Amino acid sequence: MKILKTGQFYGHTNEIQTLGSLTLTDTEYTQEKVDWHYHENAYFTFLIDGMVVEGNKKEIYHCPAGTLLFHHWQEPHYNIKPKGFTRGFHVELKPEWFLDFELEIGNLQGSTNLYNPQLKALMYNIFKESKQNNGSLAIDSLLIELFSKAGKNEDQLSRKIPDWVPKIRSVLHDDLSYEWSLHKLSKQLDIHPVHLSRDFQKYFGCNIGMYIRTIRVQRSLAMIAKGSTSLTSIALDCGFADQSHFIRSFKSLHKITPLAYRKLLF
Repeated sequence: MKILKTGQFYGHTNEIQTLGSLTLTDTEYTQEKVDWHYHENAYFTFLIDGMVVEGNKKEIYHCPAGTLLFHHWQEPHYNIKPKGFTRGFHVELKPEWFLDFELEIGNLQGSTNLYNPQLKALMYNIFKESKQNNGSLAIDSLLIELFSKAGKNEDQLSRKIPDWVPKIRSVLHDDLSYEWSLHKLSKQLDIHPVHLSRDFQKYFGCNIGMYIRTIRVQRSLAMIAKGSTSLTSIALDCGFADQSHFIRSFKSLHKITPLAYRKLLF
C-alpha cells in the first residue's frame, strides 16, 4: 500500500504552504480512481468544489462541496472522483504540532466525516487565512478551536442523544429557503418550544437562528466557487431575503464579503 509523504496528494497541486509543522495544500483532483493508500500525517480534507467518494475500513462517504473530513495518520482509504472539476484543500499536521500545543486528538480516530457546520465555518476561515497569507498565528488558533469543538461534538455523539436532534438537523438542512418559527419547529418535532430552544444549544453549540444562518452561508460557499452565478441568485437560492441580508450574514461569519471571498478562489 502506498504511503504519501508530506504535501503529497493525487492530482494537480495549485499551491502548497509550509507553516512550521503545518502543510497546507490546494489540489485539483484529476484521477478517476485512487487505490488504497494512506498518509504519514494526520490531516483534514476540505472539499472546495465538485464531488468525491471516499471509502475506508468502516464506511463510504459521498462528499459534495463543503464536506470536511479528518484522517488520522496511517489511516487507509481510497477515492473515486465522478466526472467534473473537483478541488480540495488539505491541512496536514505533523506529530510535532500536537506536541507543541500539548493537544490530544481524543475521539477523532480513523477517518471521520465532520458534519457540524461550526467546524466547517472554522475550516473555511483557515482556508481564507491561507489565501491571505496571514501566517501561522491565526491558523494555529483556528485549528486549536476546531479540535476543541470537534472533541466536544464527538463526545456528545458517543452518548445517547434525544430523537429530535437528528430530526431537526435533517429538517433544517432539507429546505434552506423555508422560514421556520420556533412554534412551527416544535410542532414538526412534537417537542415543547421552550424545551427545544433551551436544549438546542446543548447539542449544536449555538442558538437555532445562528445555526440556520451558518448552514445557509455554507451552502453559498460552494456556489460562490462556481464563479459565474450572481450573488443575488446565490442569496435567494440559499434562503436569504435579499443580497444585503446575505452579505451581512456572510461577513458576520467569515469577516469578509462574498465578493472578496470569490476573488480568493481564483
